[in-house]
Amino acid sequence: MKTEVNRRSFCAGLGAASLMAFTGSVSGAVRNGMKPNIVYILADDMGWGDIDVYNSHSAIPTPVSNQFAHEGMRFTDMHSSSAVCTPSRYSILTGRYCWRSQLKKGVLNGDSPNLIEEGRMTVPSLLKQAGYYTAGVGKWHLGLGNEEKTDFSKPLVPGPISHGFDYYFGIPASLDMAPYVYFENDHVVEAPTIKDPGSKEPRGVFWRAGLRSSHFEIPQVLPTLTRKAVEVIHERAAKPDQPFFLYFALPSPHTPWVPLPEYHGKSKAGDYGDYVVEVDTMIGHVLEALKSAGLYENTLVVITSDNGADWKPEDIEQYPHRANAAWRGEKADIWEAGHRIPFIARWPGHIPANTVSNETGSLTDLMATLAALLAVTLPPDAGEDSYNLMPALLRQKHAPIRKTIIDHSIDGMFTIREGDWKLELGIGSGGFSAPRKITPVEGGVKGQLYNLADDPHELYNLYDQHPEIVERLTKYLDGYKESGHTRY
Repeated sequence: MKTEVNRRSFCAGLGAASLMAFTGSVSGAVRNGMKPNIVYILADDMGWGDIDVYNSHSAIPTPVSNQFAHEGMRFTDMHSSSAVCTPSRYSILTGRYCWRSQLKKGVLNGDSPNLIEEGRMTVPSLLKQAGYYTAGVGKWHLGLGNEEKTDFSKPLVPGPISHGFDYYFGIPASLDMAPYVYFENDHVVEAPTIKDPGSKEPRGVFWRAGLRSSHFEIPQVLPTLTRKAVEVIHERAAKPDQPFFLYFALPSPHTPWVPLPEYHGKSKAGDYGDYVVEVDTMIGHVLEALKSAGLYENTLVVITSDNGADWKPEDIEQYPHRANAAWRGEKADIWEAGHRIPFIARWPGHIPANTVSNETGSLTDLMATLAALLAVTLPPDAGEDSYNLMPALLRQKHAPIRKTIIDHSIDGMFTIREGDWKLELGIGSGGFSAPRKITPVEGGVKGQLYNLADDPHELYNLYDQHPEIVERLTKYLDGYKESGHTRY
């Protein structure tokens, strides 16, 4: 089959996953009462190609993430469950595809009501039942309160503390969405009283007009949240008898691209690149806090992103950088750049250092993976789309963990993949890239089918050449929608 670059050669420099079993034992650690602390660091809109170890041609220095990758395992075929943030965050915390919720596509606003269903098991509630202290810091973007429009003068319930978090400090939604406030647990730290006119220039330095708290400074949000995450770590270090879970949801490098002055010019990718440098540095502060508190060796740490980067063709023309590497498209798209993301995990003595996994995974898999780590059986109505990635993380011999993986674009265009075959139920990107949506002509193809082994850049549509594959994958997707689960 003709293609510019074969996927196997495209990933050749990334290393090959070995099937050699690793000697670390999860069950042994738990059996001995040594439950690991868990720190989940979620960047916002950071692309697969932003980190040096994923993209040797990156114009952005990321020494912290690079060193972390050398100490742990990086996945090359990890995906968010959506090409935009709210659905991905829902899936991370619930182990369930967000299109099964009342939010079928798109993202919530800054004043949208709570999205997670009452009584639904979440990752923090699962861990809380297992004896963990659960803390969250950063961007929430899953709605607050139960009114049609959040009233920030009232208790923000339901919210994070309604869904398993013992403590939460953060911002309601994306950093470019009003209201611009910090909230702690169920209340706003300072009421938004100032009318912020917003900003639209220059490229990437964008936020919407709306109310802002008087002490809320947009460029200071990232370092403020990082300091809070560090505080949580040191507070938990004083209580070593109880393991903790920290969900650190960075608001960056999502717009607005507002790196602090000391980061200006640190990359060759403009404000965006400099902001990624700041993100990398802030991640370093969190890792350093674990080390100084004596927690680094017994903590499972994950660094990942909620979707692909908002890096457009004009950005590629202006800067020598490919934020999404060579994958087609960008954030919001159904193409690979929309949802293929960096994912690096470190757990000394269990996850072998300086290794690479080509296993296909989803951010939805966090719940089942942690349940396996703790030897907990998930109930039928929890983690319906979550799979256990521990065999891949521990380098144990195993069959492919996922039969299929499902993603969708901001417009709700679905893709389902089985092995190398990827079916996209529409024509166009379904997102930000042109063409966004193409109406099928009579007698023409109605979707896209690619073989990623031969065509990693999704250039050659085989939809009309393999109707049997289109039919099979369509039936899988319809069955998953009807059954309400994919895991069992």
